[in-house]
Amino acid sequence: MNDKRAPAIYIQLKNRVTVPKGKGVMLRDVAYLIAGPELREKLDSILLLQPEQSDGNLILIDLLTIIPRIHELVPGADIQPIGEGRTIVQIEGPLEVRKPSIALFVLVWLLLFFGSALTIMNFHADVSMQEVHVRIVEMLTGRRDEHPYVFQVAYSLGIGFGMVVFFNHLFKKKWNEEPTPLEVEMFLYQKNIDHYVVHEEYSKLEHRQGSSGKKGEVP
Repeated sequence: MNDKRAPAIYIQLKNRVTVPKGKGVMLRDVAYLIAGPELREKLDSILLLQPEQSDGNLILIDLLTIIPRIHELVPGADIQPIGEGRTIVQIEGPLEVRKPSIALFVLVWLLLFFGSALTIMNFHADVSMQEVHVRIVEMLTGRRDEHPYVFQVAYSLGIGFGMVVFFNHLFKKKWNEEPTPLEVEMFLYQKNIDHYVVHEEYSKLEHRQGSSGKKGEVP
């Protein structure tokens, strides 16, 4: 008597993937798989979805969609999910190579430069930094100088150096492998967007299921 056990398939969905417009979403696009070599190629080629124009550019795919497709190919398979049970698919059109605008770059640079400078100066005015510098120089030198330019220049350079160290970034160079505060904030922002998209997609799904149920009711 042959005791043939069902094959075990371990699946871990990716958090977010990008698929070119017009291309079908395959299982290999949205998931990492661990399975026998005789099943791996078949599983990778499973077509999960063929995006349409009405689907928009963000589509939610969860394990409830994937598991039945796997069972159609491998009946009785022992599917072991790992991690999150959903992934967000972003449909992206063909990239257009645009020539960078020098005028726009200069305009944005000037806005950021003068905006940051005014913010720092307004803060220093609010806390009377001028008087603080005068008092510090008086304590160090024993004489009062109403315009301690040497100290103020050193202080200004220190602010710039401190910002470079804090943001861990100078142009394209990073001092170490730690993420910068801006990268952390962008990561949290993207994570919040993903949570919102998941919530909205599930809400739309519940609404569609509710509408279908009402249509099927017998008066």
